[in-house]
Amino acid sequence: MSRVRVVNLGLPKSGTTTFNKALTVAGLTVADHRIRPRQTEDRDLHGLFVGDLMYRGYFGSGDPLALFGGFDAISETSVMRQGVNFWPQTDFGLIETLRTLHPGLRFVATRRPTADICASMAGWSNMIDRLPAYAIPGLPRGYGHEEGERARWIDAHYAFLARIFAGSEAYLELDVGAPDAAARLSSHLGLEIGWWGRANARREAAG
Repeated sequence: MSRVRVVNLGLPKSGTTTFNKALTVAGLTVADHRIRPRQTEDRDLHGLFVGDLMYRGYFGSGDPLALFGGFDAISETSVMRQGVNFWPQTDFGLIETLRTLHPGLRFVATRRPTADICASMAGWSNMIDRLPAYAIPGLPRGYGHEEGERARWIDAHYAFLARIFAGSEAYLELDVGAPDAAARLSSHLGLEIGWWGRANARREAAG
């Protein structure tokens, strides 16, 4: 049985690294985007992407969390690099499977103002060049370079989550910049969140 207690369904640049650090400081072992050797003694997992592992479990045993033994939380599920392209946070079937198999699991969707997420994507590495190069759920190949395209996709993603989790106490859309963000997360998880701030602030785009 998986010990994972919370999965973040937020998009990249929505505050996932802040979420990761807050849970890590609180004492949880967090899988964030890619498994680091320091996080597990299972060498077969070293260097693998979280999204890849979720789909291996989903289509292998039927449980997206089957390969996350030793982890308490997942802070970023998606990956879009080196030809690897997984977006579990957009997948209705995978999310419903998590809810069915793990009724005590908590879900969070980290969020910042849409314009801020758009700007961070534009200023982080070569993300806005990669977005149009991959076929992403809700953002087909060729789209995502323009701010308006990214904004429409971002807003639709959080509307999708709000719709499928409507009325569920297991879900929290978390504005990471809100003064009460740590308190809301603490209450949602039943866990004292002693650190909250801004981690992984975006690098300005070259030029």
